[in-house]
Amino acid sequence: MAAFSSSSFSSSCWTRRARMMVVVIVVVISILSGSTSAQLSTNFYSKSCPNLLATVKSVVKSAVNKEKRMGASLLRLHFHDCFVQGCDGSILLDDTSSFTGEKTAGPNNNSVRGYNVIDNIKSAVEKVCPGIVSCADIVTIAARDSVVLLGGPNWNVKLGRRDSKTASLSAANSGVIPPPTSTLNNLITRFQNKGLSARDMVALSGAHTIGKARCTVFRGRIYNETNIDSSFAKTRQQMCPSQTGSGDNNLAPLDFKTPAFFDNNYYKNLLGKKGLLHSDQVLFNGGSTDSIVQKYSQNQASFDSDFVKAMIKMGDISPLTGSSGEIRKNCRRAN
Repeated sequence: MAAFSSSSFSSSCWTRRARMMVVVIVVVISILSGSTSAQLSTNFYSKSCPNLLATVKSVVKSAVNKEKRMGASLLRLHFHDCFVQGCDGSILLDDTSSFTGEKTAGPNNNSVRGYNVIDNIKSAVEKVCPGIVSCADIVTIAARDSVVLLGGPNWNVKLGRRDSKTASLSAANSGVIPPPTSTLNNLITRFQNKGLSARDMVALSGAHTIGKARCTVFRGRIYNETNIDSSFAKTRQQMCPSQTGSGDNNLAPLDFKTPAFFDNNYYKNLLGKKGLLHSDQVLFNGGSTDSIVQKYSQNQASFDSDFVKAMIKMGDISPLTGSSGEIRKNCRRAN
C-alpha cells in the first residue's frame, strides 16, 4: 500500500471537513425552514386559553345560522390571507398613513367579506383570555368551523400563529391569488409556489361547493365560452345581463345543486360542464386534473380526506411564530 504524503493527507482531511460542514449547514437550514410550521400545534392554547375553540365556534355558528353564505366567506378569507404574506392576519388590517392594506386589492375589493364576524370573535375571545390569541389563528379556526357547520369534515387545527404588523396591497395585487379567469396551468403554478400540489389545488377548489359569486366574475363564461351546458348558461344569464354595469353585483351559487351544504356536488357539476367560473371548469376540461375531479365526484370520503390535508398544508404557509409579529388587540390595526 502506498503511503500518503503529508500534503495528500492534509488535503484529504480538509476535504472531509468541508463535506461535514456542508452537511451541517444543510441540516441547520432544513431545521430552520421547517421550524415555523413545527411550532404550530393543535394544543397550543390548551392551557393559556382552554375555552378558545368553544368561544370561536359559538360566534361562527351564530353568524352562519344568520346567513349560510357567511361560512363560505370565512373560508375564503382564510385562503386570501394565507396566499399573500402567509397565514398572518394581514388581510384584516385597515389602511393607515404608513401603508395601504390588502382589503382594496383586486381579488379582495367588494368581494372578500366576514371582517365583522372576525371582529366579533376577537371581542369574545378577548373576554375569556385577553392578549393571548392571534387574529391569524382566529381566521384559521373560523374557516374550519364554517366547513363543519355546513356539513363538511372536521379536523384538528394547528395553532400558534402570530399577527403581521403590516399588510401589502402590491403583494395582494401581484397575482399570487389566482383570478377566476385562470388557466389550469396558472392554477397549478400558483398553488405549487405555495407548497401545494395539483391535487391540493383541486381539493381546495372544492370549497366552491358553498358560497356565491358576483355576475361580474362569471359573465364572460356564461356568454362567451363553449365548454358550458347551454341550459345552465341560459339560467345564469337571466340574472346576469351581458352588458357591463347592469346587474354586476347579482349573485349566483357556485354550486347550483346544494349551495349551502359542503359536499361533492361541485365536482359532479364540472362533469356536466356546469362550473360557474372559468377557473372551476378548467379543472375538468381534458387536462391533467380530470381524473382527480372524476374521483371526487364519485367518492365524497376521498374529497373530504384530501380537503382536510390540503387545508392543514395551507394553514402552514409562512406563519409568524415565536417572537415574530405580535398578538393584536384589535384585528383591524397593529398594536
